[in-house]
Amino acid sequence: MNRTRVAIASLIRPHLRAAEPYQPVQSLEALSAEIGIPVDRIAKLDANENPYGPSPQVLAKLAGYRGFHRYPDPIHDDLRAALGAYWGAAPERIVLGAGADELIDLICRLFLGPEDEVIDLVPTFGMYRFSTEIAGAVYRPVRRRADFSVDVAAVRPALTPRTKLIWVAAPNNPTGTPLDPADAEALAALGVPLVIDEAYAEFSGVTFRALAERLEHVMLLRTFSKWAGLAGLRIGYGLFPPAVAEALLTIKPPYNVNVAAAVAARAALEDADHRERTVAAILAERGRLVGTLAASPYLRPIPSAANFVFCSVVGASARALRDALRRRGVLVRYYDTPLLENAIRVSVGRPEDTDQLAAALAAVRPEEVDA
Repeated sequence: MNRTRVAIASLIRPHLRAAEPYQPVQSLEALSAEIGIPVDRIAKLDANENPYGPSPQVLAKLAGYRGFHRYPDPIHDDLRAALGAYWGAAPERIVLGAGADELIDLICRLFLGPEDEVIDLVPTFGMYRFSTEIAGAVYRPVRRRADFSVDVAAVRPALTPRTKLIWVAAPNNPTGTPLDPADAEALAALGVPLVIDEAYAEFSGVTFRALAERLEHVMLLRTFSKWAGLAGLRIGYGLFPPAVAEALLTIKPPYNVNVAAAVAARAALEDADHRERTVAAILAERGRLVGTLAASPYLRPIPSAANFVFCSVVGASARALRDALRRRGVLVRYYDTPLLENAIRVSVGRPEDTDQLAAALAAVRPEEVDA
């Protein structure tokens, strides 16, 4: 059968042609080339990464591993058992992903079809909206309160018979706001599958594992990117009801978590001392960072339960301030949207990073940051 040649772009599914891409930060190397400052002179405080890197045991295990030419275990039974011991959870309820981002995508694939609806507590992590829309579902944002806490009363009227998921980050990204346990209970009581993203739980010291163990429609996500310093290896995990875990293991790519990530994650779990020292160092530096930010005439930081601090920018342009700091070798994330007007987010770095930030803020001239 002869077919008339068509433009291939016209065959792309319409909702994907219209999708807005998620906006990640640039790599350190790309930014270094762009601003003309060597990598070792940049304070990279724009991506909520662990400034101390992985445990020495992780590096040693990776250096000594000899199985990189073999496919990984598709189920990762050993790592799931180690995660079960770490998290106090049944290993068969744990599923691994190439970062928590992949698990967000897989959850959307599992639950959502056209015209299904998702409620998201905004402003928050952009991947919830991105993956919802890629799945072809309907995204229903529900605004948080002025202090960025969850407004459960506003969620209830947004529910419809088509609501299939509710997303909530605990603590929230990019604001660092913790999730009140009473609000988590109230969201769960709505009876809709609830995904609580605990990417920063090691810094907040709060987990909703007991809620997820008690209620079969509550799911949790975690990551090795933050506390373990494995952002570049892309490995995350989640706690799911048994039937959901089984379904996710069925639909995920068979070798989605690579061997290096699995080896590194297992070694990170084994080095509890490094984990405790690193988290303690980040929490201590977070307090000093808040003081540094509050001392600036342009910044109003808010309390954070994560490894970053969110600030409103006053009397200046957030974008101009971001650019002024970048010229001085300090990278921060800036926001200027209807939900996050004229704001920046600053990751907790090492003490020398905070020192560099303080010096850069002091050197910024008013004419550089005019609103």
